[in-house]
Amino acid sequence: MAAPEAPGADRRQPKKSRITYPVRAALSAWLQAEAKRAYADFGRRYRVLDIGCGIKPYAPFFDPYVESYVGVDIGNPAADLEGSAEALPVDDSSFDLLLCTQVLEHVEDPDQAVREFHRVTSPGGRVLASTHGVQVYHPAPTDYWRWTHTGLALLFERSAEWESVSVAPVGGAATCLAATTAVYVDLLFRKAHLRPLARASVWTLNSLGALVDRAVPSLREPIPGSLHLNYHVVADKPR
Repeated sequence: MAAPEAPGADRRQPKKSRITYPVRAALSAWLQAEAKRAYADFGRRYRVLDIGCGIKPYAPFFDPYVESYVGVDIGNPAADLEGSAEALPVDDSSFDLLLCTQVLEHVEDPDQAVREFHRVTSPGGRVLASTHGVQVYHPAPTDYWRWTHTGLALLFERSAEWESVSVAPVGGAATCLAATTAVYVDLLFRKAHLRPLARASVWTLNSLGALVDRAVPSLREPIPGSLHLNYHVVADKPR
């Protein structure tokens, strides 16, 4: 009998007909690459703390490389530990790699969260975080923040001492506009009980946005006038 597939396959392999595709497809590709890169950089299996873990959809990307994978969340039976990003229930320097995907926008005190990230990361360890640039309001149960690339860099740099912080934008202006439009197109057609048309419209918008961004590289750059759906942050702690 085949082993059951790990939860969250729709996030690891998102469909282009879904409104979440531009964020999730880029996030999946990034995390797969970062999981492998961390193994090469650390030179050994490493310990992961997944903050706001949900159903741990990205754990399979790390399985080949980790010694342990621990999820922390609030009111979540799938989590191994109960706790918030601002008060992580683990010891100082106890994890090599921290993962925090699409959580910071829901955190009341992002500065305190980043201080906690730094506290529990081992010397020479790494934080991988992702969060929104442009996105519709989505309380789950709260939704507080949106960032620019410079705002995210400032958040990390003012909250703790890192060896390096990099912030990479996801999706250029065309992707961003197409994805935002897709949210309302999808809602309109679903309200009209036209789900196949909703899926087809979202697929088309996602495809066109990516096509235009590829054709015009400046649309993907973090420059004045730019729009980005999401950001990927890598913060390395000094040894």
